[in-house]
Amino acid sequence: MKILFLGDIVGVSGRSMVLNNLLSKIKDEKIDFVVVNGENAADSGMGITETVCKDFFNCGVDVITTGNHVWDQKETMSHIEKENRLLRPKNLFEPSPGKGFGIFTAKNSMKVGVLNLMGNVFMKKCEDVFDAAEIFMKKYKLKEDYDFLLVDFHAETTSEKEAMGHFFDSKATLVVGTHTHVPTNDGRILVGGTAYQTDAGMCGDYNSVIGMNKDNSINRFLKKKSIKHFPAMGAATLCGVIVECDIETGLAKNIKNFIYGEELKNSY
Repeated sequence: MKILFLGDIVGVSGRSMVLNNLLSKIKDEKIDFVVVNGENAADSGMGITETVCKDFFNCGVDVITTGNHVWDQKETMSHIEKENRLLRPKNLFEPSPGKGFGIFTAKNSMKVGVLNLMGNVFMKKCEDVFDAAEIFMKKYKLKEDYDFLLVDFHAETTSEKEAMGHFFDSKATLVVGTHTHVPTNDGRILVGGTAYQTDAGMCGDYNSVIGMNKDNSINRFLKKKSIKHFPAMGAATLCGVIVECDIETGLAKNIKNFIYGEELKNSY
């Protein structure tokens, strides 16, 4: 059993790279289940739309997670109520549209739980994420409610992400960080058997500042004339992780970086 997780998909560049290459990579890697973080996939690099969701599902994506930009496109608040494959962070203040967890069927008929959480440090305020995680773990159990569990932890700091990885160790197949748009080189299997990586990276143009036009971003830091952030439009790179799962235990056997594209050429 193999799960592919792709980090934050940014703008037209990242989205096009996914749409044009995902199906072939699923075939090449013999992937059974695909999760992507789509909260930056709209043309503006902020939010996601119904059309973008449909395009992703048509090219092999099974579930879309999000984060702090989930409501940047107004239509998402209504679309997420009718599309259960689109998740928002579970620990958003209630009542919030949609849901933050679901159980889905993989191509090999196995059940995959997907949990979307958002951090508290330096992020827009939401419910305490560790309280939410603890409540979740009391309610749901690996190999009882689902065969595998993937946790997308959308958070700012490495310490909060690492703590969450250890908190879920032995209770999830994969805990992977998103939001910071830079792939980390710490993919590993934790002591209890959970695969972990601090950040999956982004799917977008890396000749940029976390996917946004670099010149405009620099001008903003220099407090020079600039406009609202907008995505870089050069050739994109796909970044994420592939996890090989143990069917008997639901835990991870192996995790490796998945990097495919023009700017980051250290793999594939």
